[in-house]
Amino acid sequence: MKVCLLNDSFPPVIDGVANTVMNYARILTEKDKAVVTVATPRYPGGEYDNYPYKVLPYQSFDTSALVHGYRAGNPLAMREVDQLMDFDPDIIHTHCPVSSTTMARLLRNQLSSRRKKNVPLVFTYHTKFDVDIARAVKTEFFRKEAVKMLVSNISACDEVWVVSKGAGENLRSLGYEGEYRVVSNGVDFMKKRAEREQIEEATHGYDLPGDVPVFLFVGRLMKYKGLPIILDAMKIMAEKGMDFRMVFIGGGADAPWLADRAQELGLSVDARNTEGIDSPDVVVRNVQGNLPGKVIFTGAIHDREMLRAWNTRADLFLFPSTYDTNGIVVREAAACGLASVLIKDSCAAEGITHDRNGFLIEENAESMAALLLEVGKDLSHMADVGQHAMDEIYISWEDSVLAAHERYGELIEEMNSGKLEKYKKDTADYILDGTAHLVDYTGRLFRLPLDMYDGMIENVMSASDRLYELSLKVGIPADVLSEEWKKAADEIRDELKIIKNETREIGRHTKEGMKAASRTAIEHVKEGISISDIFGQD
Repeated sequence: MKVCLLNDSFPPVIDGVANTVMNYARILTEKDKAVVTVATPRYPGGEYDNYPYKVLPYQSFDTSALVHGYRAGNPLAMREVDQLMDFDPDIIHTHCPVSSTTMARLLRNQLSSRRKKNVPLVFTYHTKFDVDIARAVKTEFFRKEAVKMLVSNISACDEVWVVSKGAGENLRSLGYEGEYRVVSNGVDFMKKRAEREQIEEATHGYDLPGDVPVFLFVGRLMKYKGLPIILDAMKIMAEKGMDFRMVFIGGGADAPWLADRAQELGLSVDARNTEGIDSPDVVVRNVQGNLPGKVIFTGAIHDREMLRAWNTRADLFLFPSTYDTNGIVVREAAACGLASVLIKDSCAAEGITHDRNGFLIEENAESMAALLLEVGKDLSHMADVGQHAMDEIYISWEDSVLAAHERYGELIEEMNSGKLEKYKKDTADYILDGTAHLVDYTGRLFRLPLDMYDGMIENVMSASDRLYELSLKVGIPADVLSEEWKKAADEIRDELKIIKNETREIGRHTKEGMKAASRTAIEHVKEGISISDIFGQD
């Protein structure tokens, strides 16, 4: 089986979805289940040759002004689409509904029209993109249009997966009307606590008294993940005289604000450098507050064993996020026997029974503080709930990916047998195909001068080499040398004729592609298709 995975993030950017794609690719490769190619936008400084599977980076544009730390890929990067065509995948699985899914649709269309091969296209909905769009797009009209285009792109896939029931409900709220399948993500931690030596090494230099409860958050330091609730809860607890250590591991755009906020609340702050590809610096500081308790910012930690050690050392994992659709970090904590505090009815709280394998609160600081003040008195009870979390909510990446692989096989079989209905192109597909052809032919046209120059240089250098070799021989008549130059000139002339013919052919195809795209657009407009429908509605 050949599997093409696409996502808009990949190292050097690390987030939950990038981690998902890497685990899919790694496990499918290691278990000899599939040959994998990952297509992703190219990031400056990215190294893409050191993976046990092929990573194909393509052109990208800096969009950090809209979404901090991220770049947008060019889905019409036809050179890379052609390389994916040569890879000849049996199934395409995209994990982002924007550039990646647009390229995935184009690849599926090209395989169908040029190779007469029908390939299933799967999409996984990981993130509440309406929240991301609301943050990036300020105008209500454009926000609605962006959501429409996103839903249209998702609806064009052959099967839609969601990482939790709540994620599916969120997708429905955006206007998606199709079916979806819940396919849970796993974690790459083994179900095992870290050894004492590992804990001591990871936490060395931090003020962590053995009889003081340690609370932990791991992830991107963004306010929309509910992190202000944590800080406000810590202040309430400190004012009631409770000593604690609150540890934030990670970087993010709101890291400086969080460190400043903790200090403003009168809490002691130990902030280490959080410099990273996706986060600015938190100014290193060690400030003694006027209240008990301390807030620690370690910065980003990418070493998985160090993260396991921190999860083992902590007494509770705090995750008051209603944004996240799955909360992999909650399952990672469970792998280490660490229970989590979650918002009641949030996606991350699915499968959690209060005071059994986790704790549930209302979405406010008062509710969190009340719970922590109560359970913080009994460290052994928190450990007992953590053991239940390990036993009941843990799922490994291997189990998750192998289940996905089994479904891949079913989809391929259903597509080949005709049970899975072949996707019918809509207006967006025709425009996408026409635009792709135009971009391809235009790109080839603009590359012609360089190709011509390279060809001429190659021929001249070759002739010069032959002339030099002949000149080393004594007694070679001058007319023989002239004959060699004549041969070289003839070769250059023949090369130029080929280039001239190719230029005419490219021009002809370009005109035909433009005419076809125009005819299709006009036909659909005559049928009453609106502008928003052009981006994907039937």
